[in-house]
Amino acid sequence: MNEKDYLLLKYIAEAQNLTKAAELLYITPPALTYRLQQLEKEFGVPILTRSGKKIEFTPEGKYLYQYAQKASTELRKAKDYMLNMANEAQGTLRLGVSRVIAHYKLPPILKEFVNLYPRVEINVKTGISDEIYEWIRNEEIHVGIVRGKYTWSEQKHLLKEENIFIISKNKINLDDLPNIPRINYKNSSDFSEEINNWWYERFTAPPLITMQVDTFEICKEMVMNDLGYAIIPQIFLYPDDPLHAFELVTKSGEPVTLKTWMLYRESATQLAIVNKFVAHLLALDFMNDT
Repeated sequence: MNEKDYLLLKYIAEAQNLTKAAELLYITPPALTYRLQQLEKEFGVPILTRSGKKIEFTPEGKYLYQYAQKASTELRKAKDYMLNMANEAQGTLRLGVSRVIAHYKLPPILKEFVNLYPRVEINVKTGISDEIYEWIRNEEIHVGIVRGKYTWSEQKHLLKEENIFIISKNKINLDDLPNIPRINYKNSSDFSEEINNWWYERFTAPPLITMQVDTFEICKEMVMNDLGYAIIPQIFLYPDDPLHAFELVTKSGEPVTLKTWMLYRESATQLAIVNKFVAHLLALDFMNDT
């Protein structure tokens, strides 16, 4: 069993379909099936059960997949450590970044970092903050950038805190919100909880959610076309937006805010690339860069 087999089991687990897993591996389905048969012969146990197009790991296969995940992580860490033994920033830096920060902030940051350290390769995974948090917990990434409240006992730095706004095409009376269509977009569970806490402090009726869209860009376009209101962080707003914006505050007058954090493990700082990137990010003025 080798590193390619670790990847093979990973893609089978994710795709739950041999054809799709083969596509991810850039091999043919017969080649994938042959390799599975070789692994089953090597370990003397069945790895998969099949029911039509659906596949599942057997108990033995599930154990082997979990072993492969751990072995892959340890091998990756060993490669990273050996590349950085000379304290020179080189190798692959794996980042998990909230899609909002990836869209609005990340490209120029990475461009400058790569210019400073040309021997570094950047591997970026983007998603909602809940996904980033799972990746950093499972050591799939070196550094995670998340938005919201997350329990993290290791290294954690506040990068940005921003206000939250209600936006609408035309001016609206906040007391009428329960009767006005709301447009939601996919976000972290923490952000949704903050909005719900604010809402039920003011209203007993639930919000009238008529649209649930994938991205903040779609959400904002819907609002601009007067299809409803939305509740969004300040980072989405521009001074020239043709929208009415109302800052979200609690009944006690406290603004409702969203914080952006950088998370990483202390052990990751053994790598020069992680140390350099952390220092690079902390040197930026996220707070005043809206």
